[in-house]
Amino acid sequence: MSQQMPYNPYVTYPYTDMYPSSSFPYQMGQQPVQPGQQQAVPMQPSGSLIPGTPLAPGQVVEESYIENILRLNRGKVITVYQTFENNTQWNAKIFRGVLETAGRDHIILSDPESGKRFLLLMVNTDYITADEHLNYIPPALPSGIR
Repeated sequence: MSQQMPYNPYVTYPYTDMYPSSSFPYQMGQQPVQPGQQQAVPMQPSGSLIPGTPLAPGQVVEESYIENILRLNRGKVITVYQTFENNTQWNAKIFRGVLETAGRDHIILSDPESGKRFLLLMVNTDYITADEHLNYIPPALPSGIR
């Protein structure tokens, strides 16, 4: 009679083949990292192309990120509509003011009447309106495409 192994729902598997080994040769320009040492990766500005990324002929580099559009409209009065999940006091809020600046994850508005400044998170932003024309530079498109 054969002996059965007891059922174990927490079976572990070795991960040795799933991760690259440190014995692989380094690519040109890379330096080996010693154990316990961290390797710094330079941050790319929002909307920029990563250096060394080849573009296929006719491929478009689009840089019309929301923060870039907002930066083109600094000084204009805008209205930002935001919602906040699981908030018992207010679920939605409207902020109106002069656009001071914007980043990848935030918008800074100032209220000209009170002088109060608002730092708003993009993650809560539903949409933005303006009473005047918004400056916008569309991304370059290949000829023949509109």
